[in-house]
Amino acid sequence: MISNREALATTPARETALACIKAGIEAAHPNTVIREAVELDEDTDTLRVENREYDLSEFDEIVVLGGGKAAAQVAAALESLLGDHIDRGAVVTNDSEETTRIEVLPGDHPVPSERGVESTRRVLELADSADENTLVLAAITGGASALLPAPAEEISLTDIQSVTRNLLDSGADIDDINAVRKHCSALKGGQLAQKAAPATVVGLLFSDVVGDSPGVIGSGPTAPDETSFADAISVLDRYGVESDEASAIRTRLERGNNGELPETPDADDSIFDHVTNHVLATTFTALDAARETAKRRGYDATILSSRVRGEARESVKTHVAIAEEILATGNPSSPPAVLLSGGETTVSVRGDGSGGPNLEFTLGALLELDGEITVASVDTDGKDGSTDAAGALVDGELSTAGGQEALRENDSHRFLDSVGALIETGATGTNVNDLRILVVE
Repeated sequence: MISNREALATTPARETALACIKAGIEAAHPNTVIREAVELDEDTDTLRVENREYDLSEFDEIVVLGGGKAAAQVAAALESLLGDHIDRGAVVTNDSEETTRIEVLPGDHPVPSERGVESTRRVLELADSADENTLVLAAITGGASALLPAPAEEISLTDIQSVTRNLLDSGADIDDINAVRKHCSALKGGQLAQKAAPATVVGLLFSDVVGDSPGVIGSGPTAPDETSFADAISVLDRYGVESDEASAIRTRLERGNNGELPETPDADDSIFDHVTNHVLATTFTALDAARETAKRRGYDATILSSRVRGEARESVKTHVAIAEEILATGNPSSPPAVLLSGGETTVSVRGDGSGGPNLEFTLGALLELDGEITVASVDTDGKDGSTDAAGALVDGELSTAGGQEALRENDSHRFLDSVGALIETGATGTNVNDLRILVVE
């Protein structure tokens, strides 16, 4: 999984950090998750998803729909489990996988593309064709917001691309970005479930968002929308999105806020009487597996939080401070110890460099380190920000010369590459947000 593991694992602490990363990603992979959470009883023709049962004899067909970075892996796992019970389906992803009954269609992330729009049309066509005798299995994983673009009327893909870039560069969190996305889409904010009604819809969700709300994962295609047109306008105002490219989106949002356009369906909408969402994997899934791996290696392992958010370069200071406290006082645990956290930090882009939140976190950690502390941070999908690196691994042995300038210029990828710190995995087949490990010897 980690292609350059041998080059990175030069100390016991580094090797432990990499083992925790591997365990966390494997635990959150759809092959593992679907096998543990979904079961087919051939004798009774019953599909069990967690604690819910679905009598397959009540349906004329089973259709798989969805999208996200791990959607193809979910589709393949479902085909392996259900076989010819699946009649048809389509998922959109940027990480393809071979399937026989479910179409795997291309899209792009983090900025949506024209081919993603075309692929999403097929998903909507299948949703429209569902009826009361259809069971829809909706595979929604992290990245679905960008991979399933379906611009609403009067909105172009270019409009959505521009506003998405502006919000990402401004350091907007995913909740704010998704509030805008939902109100510029024909699919997000519960509208996929609305298209499929009156079918029975079972959401199989892999969360890459803090809090794991079905309404936020992938912009909530199968979940009630708690946001409004007014909320979306507030986001544009708060982050100062005033470019010419945003004018069409602002016009649509203002029309909706004035009652000229229908709101996205909320929790009181009757379409959700036939919808159940199951959050099958989260950041905590990866964290728990990483913790058990550290314990088996003799470390006192602690999960600090699965909900870390805010600026990456600021959150790292608290993480390193806790590790330093362990070294100095033995609190909150005694060394050897491993500290773990998940969530989603952001980067406010001020320079012209390349990187992502995990790379910026590890560069910030390198500049803070003083003692026997090793720090690793990765995006579990294998691609941090716009780079091809999953993240990085640093310790006090690496040079910091030029690091401050690289941090100022948001140029973490170039710098960490120059000191041999990048973690390279390629696409991992899953996406449950960020995984951070601090090893204290």
